[in-house]
Amino acid sequence: MNEFRKKFIGEYLEDMIRVLGEIKKNNADFFDKLATIFFEARENNRKIFFCGNGGSASTASHFTSDLAKGTIVEGRPRFKVLSLADNIPQMLAWGNDSCYEDIFVEQLKNLFEPGDVVVGISGSGNSENVLRAIRFARENDGVTVGITGFDGGKIKNMVDLCLVVPVHNMQKTEDVHMLIDHLTTLMMKEEEMARLG
Repeated sequence: MNEFRKKFIGEYLEDMIRVLGEIKKNNADFFDKLATIFFEARENNRKIFFCGNGGSASTASHFTSDLAKGTIVEGRPRFKVLSLADNIPQMLAWGNDSCYEDIFVEQLKNLFEPGDVVVGISGSGNSENVLRAIRFARENDGVTVGITGFDGGKIKNMVDLCLVVPVHNMQKTEDVHMLIDHLTTLMMKEEEMARLG
């Protein structure tokens, strides 16, 4: 086996084990609180919005899909969930006619109602378009969630609930962001099924 690759693979996976161990020790309650926010939004007929850039846009879309479809349990209501990163023509229109920083918040102005949830996914925690969406939700009686990494950036002090992945690497941060999606949505589905017996 190529020695460089062998060393790289080992160090990458060991660091991921460390990161997940720290989250298990220090942030396990995040998943419980996030599930509560989502279930309460559904019970109150509220919408849940996701947003992010680059890889985080993909995570926003994936999380939206999993929450919309992956949590379906017969006899239980479904979630009203949208990714603000999925309407490319509208994002391009706002980016071109206004500025890139407005691509999410301007969509919220059409759709958002008090009590809705906005989840901002940002590896750095400093993406201005995500921050503007969070700020708008806070100013209009919304519930806000941040999913980030590095030192948490600006978003960690702006939201009602935040998980800061304890690693200074974008790829490893995004790895854990997908785990947050799958752990949360699978847990919620299993909980619903258990309730129904």
